[in-house]
Amino acid sequence: MNLEELNQKVEKILERNKKVEQDKSWETSLFRRLFLAALTYIAVLLLLLIINAQYPLLAAMIPAAAYLIQQYSLPFLRNLWEKNFYKK
Repeated sequence: MNLEELNQKVEKILERNKKVEQDKSWETSLFRRLFLAALTYIAVLLLLLIINAQYPLLAAMIPAAAYLIQQYSLPFLRNLWEKNFYKK
């Protein structure tokens, strides 16, 4: 393998790493989490309005809040799993 081929491989690895970092940043971003919680709220609210549920504005908060709680508890649970259960 010559120097040019090595440089090309390194460039490909660096590009891939950049994309992986960008994807990870998106997955953990506050913007994404709040946006999905808002979409969840709106979807559930519309459903509750369609079925004439009692207190739809309040009731629609439950799944949106559950989503946010789940999202913010995952890092803690992952760390716990890695320390206690993950076999390398």
